[in-house]
Amino acid sequence: MKMPLPDTSHPAEHAGNTVASLRKAATNCRACHLWEHATQTVFGEGPSHASIMLVGEQPGDREDATGHPFVGPAGSILSHALTAVGISREEVYVTNAVKHFKFELRGKRRMHKKPIDTEIVACHAWLQREIELITPRLIIALGATAARSLLGRATPVKVNRGKLLEYATGVSLLITVHPSFLLRMPEENKDEEYEHFVNDLNLAKPFLD
Repeated sequence: MKMPLPDTSHPAEHAGNTVASLRKAATNCRACHLWEHATQTVFGEGPSHASIMLVGEQPGDREDATGHPFVGPAGSILSHALTAVGISREEVYVTNAVKHFKFELRGKRRMHKKPIDTEIVACHAWLQREIELITPRLIIALGATAARSLLGRATPVKVNRGKLLEYATGVSLLITVHPSFLLRMPEENKDEEYEHFVNDLNLAKPFLD
């Protein structure tokens, strides 16, 4: 008797045709090892057909605990910056390139650890399906990991930020810094860098429905 070949497809390929079904399927994702230590999958949130999608790197400690993206300090900066350009957080879809929190323990604290290429690739199918279902007019890559996932290659943020690029037919791409970058800046540079971030996001305003 011929044994059936093992199913090597990604679970996102069998997750249904709605964002809700995709989110539910992602709760059991084992495509990489990050699920072993994370509390839960942190999936994207926002309108199911938002015209603007923002993609970050991965959930942080607060996001891992609550199950919601961008609810920690970086999320607060993002929300304020969006408001500054006249975009409500509720109008956009917010997600991450990697859906589980990667960290290392320092005492009792869980400190963010940057995902490696294999982890970004393992999670890419979830992001790709989100894009296919949301059908945004603009995708904003927040930081290098998001740009790497979206473009399939390392893409420097500094030389590409603040420009509207073509991602796919009818879909533009805007690369900028991750808001956590602003948290790490010296105090004397924070205001200037925040204004630069706001100016980048201002390019998204015409894409609102």
